Amino acid sequence: MIDTHAHLADLPKGVVEKARSVGLKGIVAVSANLPTCEGTLKLAREHRGYVHAALGVHPTEFFDQSLETALELIRANARESVAVGEIGLDYWHKLVRKNAAMKERQREFYIRQLQTAREVNLPVSIHSRGAWGDCIELASNHGPGRGVFHWYSGPLDVLDTVLDAGYYVSCTPAVEVSSELRAAMAKAPLDRILIETDSPVWIKSLGRESEPADVQLTLRHLAELKGFPIADVDAATTRNAETLFNL
Repeated sequence: MIDTHAHLADLPKGVVEKARSVGLKGIVAVSANLPTCEGTLKLAREHRGYVHAALGVHPTEFFDQSLETALELIRANARESVAVGEIGLDYWHKLVRKNAAMKERQREFYIRQLQTAREVNLPVSIHSRGAWGDCIELASNHGPGRGVFHWYSGPLDVLDTVLDAGYYVSCTPAVEVSSELRAAMAKAPLDRILIETDSPVWIKSLGRESEPADVQLTLRHLAELKGFPIADVDAATTRNAETLFNL
């Protein structure tokens, strides 16, 4: 198992050791803003070969961030990173939904980070809430040509476009209860699915925030949905992560 999307810099100490203890092979630690980029790099250096850094500015975190500083940070640390992320668009965010200028600024952050990912030859981890079609269109026009649409729960016709363009999609523990996520994961072929937690997202069934060790839940629910043995889903999703992130 590899948790391919965890906000590790936002989690308490001890979660990496717990992930090791339950059998995870590694964690892709994504960033959301400049401080968490620095925190992610620190954790990747402390757990070299196990925690893998992804640097970027999240589409709901860009409001007070310097785009040029973020791009330079990505470039300067590309050799220590496995992806650019978490980047993307979020048209449902309250400060973007009805503000054309903010929406355009969000798009600028996304496009420039896509272009930088292409420049440094890294895949992207994409957040696409409410903007699935625009995210794949812009990724196809400006990005590196490979990456993952994290926690994909959008329309199935856009999912076809995402898969046809060569991108992966990822599954979270929410596949237990989310009809949109279940529909997407049922349709996507296993060789194009990654598993993740998006920790510290709240898991209702556990009554607490998630951590990388909880990717076991994602694996179990995905295997049940697909009707495959857990071991086969584990092997396939681990192989997919290793391929995409060059682990």
